[in-house]
Amino acid sequence: MRIVGVCGSLQSTSSNLTLLEAVADVLPDGTDYDVFDGIRDLPLFNPDIERDGASPDAVLRWRAAVVGADALVIASPEYGHSLPGGLKNAIDWVIGSGELESKIVAVTASVNHASRGRNGLDALLRTLAAVSARVVGGTAIARGRDEHEHLRVLLDSTIAEIDSTIHGGDAGTVRR
Repeated sequence: MRIVGVCGSLQSTSSNLTLLEAVADVLPDGTDYDVFDGIRDLPLFNPDIERDGASPDAVLRWRAAVVGADALVIASPEYGHSLPGGLKNAIDWVIGSGELESKIVAVTASVNHASRGRNGLDALLRTLAAVSARVVGGTAIARGRDEHEHLRVLLDSTIAEIDSTIHGGDAGTVRR
């Protein structure tokens, strides 16, 4: 099973990146997990770039990461009551080419209070609906003592979705 984390923030000290790094602590043994850190390298989406059939290397790496994953985990801040431009740009690069179509995507945001981040998550969910992504979660995780437990619930739900859709549900339930 392969899961890829994607941070909506490009900030090197982002709490969303810290949350994604903690994913490895709550996954069951044998799960392959990496954080894709290449959305910062993507050119602005422009279909003309690929008119002659050539895609930039950054786009090829992004598409390969999405295709190679059983699921994505996106942790994203809210910028201006929406999702960050870099994340939207990354999603745009895989909408028309189909890599994100029906992909399992766990969605959350690292926030300082559970009431925060709703507008950004709503915008992300609307964008993922354009590709019929199989969304898991969709609520923010407040930083603090319960953060890992909320993250564990999100990942358990994600793994259950992978089991039921990709592996026919025969892999059993995750137990800790």
